Amino acid sequence: MAVENHTQVKEFIFLGFSGLPANPTFLFVLFLAAYLAIVAGNLMILILVLVDSCLHSPMYFFLSHLSCLDICLSTVVIPKILDNFLRQQNTISYRQCLAQTFFLIGFAGCEPTLLAVMAYDRYAAICRPLHYPLLMSKRVCIQLASASWVWGFLDSAIHAALAANLSFCGVNQIPHIFCDVPPLLKIACSDTHINKLVNHITSLFVGLGPFLFIIFSYIYILASILRIRSEGGRSKAFSTCASHIIVVTLCVGNGFLNYNRPSTGSSLEMDTLVSTMFCIVTPMLNPLIYSLRNKEVKGALRKVLDCKWRD
Repeated sequence: MAVENHTQVKEFIFLGFSGLPANPTFLFVLFLAAYLAIVAGNLMILILVLVDSCLHSPMYFFLSHLSCLDICLSTVVIPKILDNFLRQQNTISYRQCLAQTFFLIGFAGCEPTLLAVMAYDRYAAICRPLHYPLLMSKRVCIQLASASWVWGFLDSAIHAALAANLSFCGVNQIPHIFCDVPPLLKIACSDTHINKLVNHITSLFVGLGPFLFIIFSYIYILASILRIRSEGGRSKAFSTCASHIIVVTLCVGNGFLNYNRPSTGSSLEMDTLVSTMFCIVTPMLNPLIYSLRNKEVKGALRKVLDCKWRD
């Protein structure tokens, strides 16, 4: 109840789709198809990792967590968008907005850390192969995966607590397609200096830190790959890393654009495009990247389909 004392706004109105010429029915079908593709693709990865013993390794253990994150991230955003299309009212209540902000930042914050953990796994496999079973034991993998989730939601708890103390003075139009910290700061009438400072500080630890760790990890990985004399060995090593590099580029690039692009000079249409890339396009592409480029995943999928066909 104390939250309501800080604001006179009971609900917010999203402006993200107001400038688009497409009708709500078309957008509803488009977003529904994208959401079903995200859930189906990432659920396929989860099931394959679970049922196929060939995928019971640290690399695919972390990949299953990434797939779970992608499903959760899109579920925080897309169902509300679909509901608004059906009702033809782009609104969200104040409490729902805070909840969406908390879970969105939590899941988004987990992803860079998890990608850094996956980079460390590749480093250990390629650069320290003799010590790999010890470095990436089952216990260590569980600890690293758990730390990624805790780290992301610790970050979201800080941002959500600060966002709950913002005042909006009756201004309730959010120039966005979902609730997040940057668009809320744009319309807040209270002092937002602390929020912005915390946003910059946490982005260093949650975003930039893991990204730099990934870069340094792949510098060592690349140096080790180039020392491999066998061309087949080099090709296999590059192949196992290529999918991860593509996913890192998509996730970190879209995350950076979503949270660190300058507010001046950006249009509502550009904000909508970047937000759509962040919460829809990237989660939809991740399973395709891993399944299309990975022989083990494709082999596991064939075995599952063959078993179903025989049944």
